[in-house]
Amino acid sequence: MLAGELHNSSLSSAAHMSTVWPNMRAMHVNTLLGSVTWEMIEPEEGHFDFRILDQVLAGARQHGMHLVLLWFGSFKNALSTYAPAWVKRDVERFPRVHVREAGGRMRTLELVQPWNSRAWEADARAFAALMGHLREVDSLQNTVIMVQVENETGLLGDSRDGSRVADVLYQQPIPREVISFLKKEYHHLHAQFRRRWPNLLDSPETPTWEEAFGVGVEAEEMFMAHAFSTYVGHVSEAGKAQYDIPMYTNVWLNMDDPTKLDLEGVPGAQGIVGGGVAPGVYPSGGPCPHTMDLWRFNAPYLDFISPDLYMHDYEDICQKYRHQNQPLFIPEQKRDEKGLRRTWLAYGSYQAMGCSPFGIDSLEAATSPVTRHYRLLDSMKKHILEAQAQRPDDMMGFYFDEVDDTKQERSWVKVFAEFKVTVERAFVFGKPGPGAGIIIRQPSGKFLLLGWGFNVSFKSVRPESTFTGILYAEEKTVDADGNLHTGRVMNGDETRSGEFFIMPNEDPDYGGVSAPVDILCMACIANSCDQFPIAVTIPAKTMIAEVEPYIVQEV
Repeated sequence: MLAGELHNSSLSSAAHMSTVWPNMRAMHVNTLLGSVTWEMIEPEEGHFDFRILDQVLAGARQHGMHLVLLWFGSFKNALSTYAPAWVKRDVERFPRVHVREAGGRMRTLELVQPWNSRAWEADARAFAALMGHLREVDSLQNTVIMVQVENETGLLGDSRDGSRVADVLYQQPIPREVISFLKKEYHHLHAQFRRRWPNLLDSPETPTWEEAFGVGVEAEEMFMAHAFSTYVGHVSEAGKAQYDIPMYTNVWLNMDDPTKLDLEGVPGAQGIVGGGVAPGVYPSGGPCPHTMDLWRFNAPYLDFISPDLYMHDYEDICQKYRHQNQPLFIPEQKRDEKGLRRTWLAYGSYQAMGCSPFGIDSLEAATSPVTRHYRLLDSMKKHILEAQAQRPDDMMGFYFDEVDDTKQERSWVKVFAEFKVTVERAFVFGKPGPGAGIIIRQPSGKFLLLGWGFNVSFKSVRPESTFTGILYAEEKTVDADGNLHTGRVMNGDETRSGEFFIMPNEDPDYGGVSAPVDILCMACIANSCDQFPIAVTIPAKTMIAEVEPYIVQEV
């Protein structure tokens, strides 16, 4: 999926979407994420209206676009704002969550209590009606390829519901099947869970939440995670029974260590960034890494859990959400150049099914960074998908942001078969810049290089080898069917005499400046300064190349 998520209200109007489809195609987007809301499809209880959705499906088919529908049912961003009016007004049938404030005061939220069976039964009926309708109108076309069940579920403003019913439930033992699962599978649970609760196996056989998880907010968060995951489990089960296509839920991430947030270039981000170090500052009970296994147990009809990834360390979150080999899908992320560079890491190193910049429909294809990144990824999808499916260990993604002299420069290193491959930032004659790419080792032993702004060098891992070099290198072009063709054949200067291969950045300096000979020195040449007078050719301006390294083993 070369995906993008629409603004929340975009899919509510087929007329509005008629202006969006062509722009998305021009960006090389092939999948759009958009919301279907409970309030729109069931404005009166028991009366369903799918007319707008059907018009949107027709528009997507007309423009060759797939959809991932986001079910904004009982929960969206830790509130119940998209529930129908007949749910919101009936607080006796659908009671609300209350948060505890100073002085013993309680504040009512527009958030349905997650242990209320009447609420999840109503939500599940509506979701089942939606999925049944999709089965009837779309099971042959497969316009809709996945569905997100609820959105960023949890509780903001407190670590748990402070209502009387919640107080009673909190004092009861953890359901036997839940604590049995957590203890039986303890050594296979997420590392973040085991880090927080190293002594869970020492708790009583049927403990309360505090006996298992300690007195305080951590126990209260697990209590809420059980409630919300059970609720979403009922809803997703009802939908799956009607139409069995992939389903997932997304998460508003916590931040275990705020110092690791990626806030560079975001003024005032410490005050606005989503997340938090304590449950209630981020949505308490959502499927964060340390609660993920409880969610997967209580909601088995969800196929995976996906992180909304804006300010966190991108690679760290990719790793955490491949837990137990579940697939990676990033339904929300930054839509700027910096965010798009990181998608190469997700696709190349973590086999992401898709990365989805949020608010994509308010970008213009002519100026959006999405267009440039997705154009190249789209042209090479045949090769990326083949490697993801058949040889995931034979590929690596990476990125380089703008140069920052205050930080240590990172190299990306991976061993492929008999070669240690090192990827570094490309610069020629003093113009280092950002970049991103993917390396794929082919069954032939050659390496396919995609992207820009990096150098690739090869080193044999055999201790007996005495030399590693580049045997052959070609710039490649790609046709409309994804087939590769040889452009220029590279050697000598273009491979730095076999030392490394350059994929140029977007503002390279080809040398050839006029500089007096008497100011040149070997240091200029060695340090690639901007006074070097000899013009060079930088290869692979197509951003696609194939390189074959080789090893010499002397007797």
